[in-house]
Amino acid sequence: MANAPVQRMSQLMAKTLRDDPADAEVLSHKLLVRAGYVRRTAAGIWSWLPLGKKVLSNVERIVREEMDAIGAQEVTLPALLPREPYEATGRWDEYGAELFRLQDRKGGDYLLGPTHEEIFTLLVKDQCSSYKDLPVILYQIQNKFRDEARPRAGILRGREFLMKDSYSFDTEDEGLAQSYALHRQAYQRVFERLGLDYRIVAATAGAMGGSKSEEFLAPAEAGEDTFADCPNCDFAANTEAVSYELQPVDGSAVPAAEEIPTPDTPTIETLAASLGVPASATLKNLLVKVDGEIVAVGVPGDREVDMGKVEDHFAPATVEMVTENDFAERPDLVRGYVGPQGLGKVKYLADPRIAPGTSWITGANKDGMHAKNVVAGRDFEVEEYVDVVVVQEGDPCPKCGTGLKLDRAIEIGHIFQLGRKYADALKLDVLGQNGKPVRVTMGSYGIGVSRAVAALAEQTADEKGLCWPAEVAPADVHVVAAGKALQTELALEVSEKLSAAGLRVLVDDRAGVSPGVKFTDAELMGVPKILVAGRRAGEGVVELKDRRTGDREELTVAEALARLTA
Repeated sequence: MANAPVQRMSQLMAKTLRDDPADAEVLSHKLLVRAGYVRRTAAGIWSWLPLGKKVLSNVERIVREEMDAIGAQEVTLPALLPREPYEATGRWDEYGAELFRLQDRKGGDYLLGPTHEEIFTLLVKDQCSSYKDLPVILYQIQNKFRDEARPRAGILRGREFLMKDSYSFDTEDEGLAQSYALHRQAYQRVFERLGLDYRIVAATAGAMGGSKSEEFLAPAEAGEDTFADCPNCDFAANTEAVSYELQPVDGSAVPAAEEIPTPDTPTIETLAASLGVPASATLKNLLVKVDGEIVAVGVPGDREVDMGKVEDHFAPATVEMVTENDFAERPDLVRGYVGPQGLGKVKYLADPRIAPGTSWITGANKDGMHAKNVVAGRDFEVEEYVDVVVVQEGDPCPKCGTGLKLDRAIEIGHIFQLGRKYADALKLDVLGQNGKPVRVTMGSYGIGVSRAVAALAEQTADEKGLCWPAEVAPADVHVVAAGKALQTELALEVSEKLSAAGLRVLVDDRAGVSPGVKFTDAELMGVPKILVAGRRAGEGVVELKDRRTGDREELTVAEALARLTA
């Protein structure tokens, strides 16, 4: 392969900015724009400029190499997709407002693909007819689309983004487990090569469906995911996947339930203050509508309900909060004084902390009245236990009981054992060894390629700017000509020699730009090595600086070439 030509900044479309964009909230957004890597086209839609495209392509190359290494085969499927396959699996409706829907001139319904399970399933159905054709792993690296309600954080949360999605097809569950393990190992190699600090955590399947699911998270302050990490054992999970074990207690000694007057205490805070008890002694009952039907969800009074967990539990049904009109239509439901005892036709779900035998202070279903000594399993029944509370720092680890730590992170990868959800919906069968049809089992595996760029920026940047790991950087060396003709001549000469030796070189040969601006831009752009042709250029001496450590030394041109090409 021919060596890449030297990239001159005098010809490069990369306008740097001294100030942060007004709408930028997170570090990666600020720096990628300021360094001339990306530009905003519209809300949640970004253009990749030459330097940014080089970084994006390097991430893409690493992902592709590791996917190829496990025997996966690359394809390219359309991003514009027909409605019918997604309707067959139910995801046309399940995706809700996040799905970009459109019609052609004849009124036909289409969508812009958020993920491609359905289309890959149909492809395999068309191409594979026998167990001899499987297992197979297919992947693509393609732009995906989601109509985010509030696109933010630059390329971290956009409406269009680059993603690697792969899919495995096996005839047996054991084969699926093996394909899953291959992807898990490949993802570890990808993120290690990228230089990302990451965690593998248990996760929920969400709209994807399936059973086992794990996320690859890059800890970062800008992250939108929260994960729980145990400092004592190997437990780690997205907070949405943290479960609490049901632990019944003996409530036989608790006195009979008793109603007590509690005027003007419609909230947990006013109730606890009025009775002089901790909020944890009270039972909070949240009313929601699930496809129009009112459902009550009980949690300890000192905990908040995680609506994401509630929505995941009832998916694909629509979950809404009850309104004033709902209370007006149901006089048996007294706002601020709802209790699980005597709720009648309302389905009652509860967090596992509301275990059989536990005693609570809760609403008496009468205005200004509460009830104490209300015991789960004696005075009311829980129809279904569901983990629905927001996980808090210090909650017991489900594995060893140690207090959990919570951290923010960016989701950079997600792997799923889908099972036969999509194969069932789209009737994906092959002939088995006995000549009878066998239903295929699937896995789905995603890496956020453009997200990984933002995650790297978040984790590796410093106060001066970006600081790319060598394998993803847009160049190996950033050569800076301090400004005079002799310095520029030497910078270009050294750049050509470095390029001939196989290095990717970016040289700042801009005329009329001060040395200070050039040095600032070099640090902002984040290439791993900076080589300066400065005040000793006439002696054939240059300065080599390590962008990450800041270490610098003066070397002859020959010494610098030897050091950089070693």
